[in-house]
Amino acid sequence: MSVALAAAVGGLFAAGTFLLLRRDLVRVVLGLAVVSQSTFVYLIAMGGVVEGTHDLVPVLAAHGGDVPETADPVVQALVLTAIVVSFGTTALALGLSYRAYEENETMDVTEWVE
Repeated sequence: MSVALAAAVGGLFAAGTFLLLRRDLVRVVLGLAVVSQSTFVYLIAMGGVVEGTHDLVPVLAAHGGDVPETADPVVQALVLTAIVVSFGTTALALGLSYRAYEENETMDVTEWVE
């Protein structure tokens, strides 16, 4: 993994963690989404699609002869599935946040204690 990609993944994790530690429930949900997206970037980077290796092929097209280096297609398929699940989870969490706002009339989670 290149230094720039590692810094980007680290920055996304840091930003997501910062948002997770906020009092506002919407920011917590967005922080969870940012952390999950940074995880996907990390997994794709470890799966073989990194800077300087743009000639990697996901599947071998021909048999025998000169065999190119392949990228792992399983990682790409699993990350694509995880992105869809993450978007659904984020939408559900935002819907539940709105419901919690209707009940408590505030988004500050520290004010919910009765």
